[in-house]
Amino acid sequence: MARQTITVTEPNDRWLKQKVEENEYASKSELINDLIRRQREKENELIWLRNELIKGEDSGVSTKTMSEILEEAKKRANKTL
Repeated sequence: MARQTITVTEPNDRWLKQKVEENEYASKSELINDLIRRQREKENELIWLRNELIKGEDSGVSTKTMSEILEEAKKRANKTL
């Protein structure tokens, strides 16, 4: 694992220490790695959502009725269950 030195503000350092003392994390490093991992996941979700929105915009206006669209969505949802 790569070793890195970072500087944090006093309030952030107190928060990090508190989380470790509350046994939520074994160390500050573990907590920081978890925060980075979560941020990366969030960014990937945003990229996926933007791509889905672009696909939706590019597909144009549907000729289907709202009832038809809802019925198709229900069928897709039932398949995933």
